[in-house]
Amino acid sequence: MMTLHWSPKSPYVRKVMVCADELGVTDRLELRRSVAAMLKPNPALMADNPLSKIPTLVLDGGNCLFDSVVICEYLNDLAGGSLFPQGDAKWPALRWHALGDGLLDALILWRNERERAVPLQTLIDAFDLKVRAALALLEAESDSLARAPLTIGHVAVGCALGYLDYRFAALGWRELAPGLARWHATLMQRPSFANTEPVDG
Repeated sequence: MMTLHWSPKSPYVRKVMVCADELGVTDRLELRRSVAAMLKPNPALMADNPLSKIPTLVLDGGNCLFDSVVICEYLNDLAGGSLFPQGDAKWPALRWHALGDGLLDALILWRNERERAVPLQTLIDAFDLKVRAALALLEAESDSLARAPLTIGHVAVGCALGYLDYRFAALGWRELAPGLARWHATLMQRPSFANTEPVDG
């Protein structure tokens, strides 16, 4: 049994859980609730990951993997899955993954900045601009996303959009990207996404 340092709020943990569900390996994971606050390193988590970040996967032999994409690729190899395609499909999948993770990175930094006692408006404006530009690109490619078989790229983009719903509902991203919203609605019909929506508590 592998142990996954986990939280129901983390979009990066959600990526791992979506992949585990799609690959049929969820029952091989023991979930350990772990707090990974930026300003309060967690000693228990640091015993497995010196960066004090989740997700962190502790393998059966005690070795640890960190970073969501590394864990997802490990699970994909373990299950003989196709979430990390080869050939012509490889680069679009990895590009969408980079875009989805980059969008998530910007959103998390944006959230951290807006929680400060005195947010820096130039940073807020920069994050807003980047997020809207990423949504515009994904909107332009929403038909391509819909046509392509599910890959790690779809998982990353889907989790980023879910984080927008969870932490940035006021942005109204569906009005900015209606085609992307239709694709996301279809994606949310998959049990792997429907069962992993972020929750408080």
